[in-house]
Amino acid sequence: MGVPLSINLNLAMTRFLSVATLVALLFSTSACAQNAADTHAINQAVSAAPDDMKEGAKVLAYNDNGTYRTIREGTNDLVCTADDPARDGFETACFQADLEAYITRGRELRAEGMNGQETVTQRGEEIASGVLSFTEGPATQYIRYGEEASYDEASGEVMNSSLRYVIYSPYATAESTGLSTQPMGPGAPWIMDSGGWRAHIMIIPASGN
Repeated sequence: MGVPLSINLNLAMTRFLSVATLVALLFSTSACAQNAADTHAINQAVSAAPDDMKEGAKVLAYNDNGTYRTIREGTNDLVCTADDPARDGFETACFQADLEAYITRGRELRAEGMNGQETVTQRGEEIASGVLSFTEGPATQYIRYGEEASYDEASGEVMNSSLRYVIYSPYATAESTGLSTQPMGPGAPWIMDSGGWRAHIMIIPASGN
């Protein structure tokens, strides 16, 4: 004697619901993990930003291949990047939007095998030819870093880190700014690449913060 059709349908429905529940649970768990990872990346990234600019900053995190992905859109002119897990030490940075193309290009060139100075030379050539955009006026970059720095997931804070500030001012000189080309002492500002397209003011607080 065959099994009644209603029982077969009930068994099929039960199995379908079980599978659907399992799939939903897996997606939910994955989404929660992804959201947690993004939250930590955002906390890392904006740790370099001034307090009054953190909430509105655009945030970028790294893909496994070293490229960027946007994990939060911004409402102000600041862009922040999370720490790159593929590099030693800890470093996050926030910068004015005018610098985004320049900084992103540097990451791309390093991924291709260039060292720091080589990326500067290449980007300078691209800026001169009009291929790459760069700020025309002062633009600030904030960098939180440290060989011993680490991110604490429980508190959402970066521990044992320092800050430095870079203010790009193309073609500025020691004469036009009144700044020395060497720091007078801990925490004192000075100008690097004076007179060049990449002229910038460096400030490294004595306390590292």
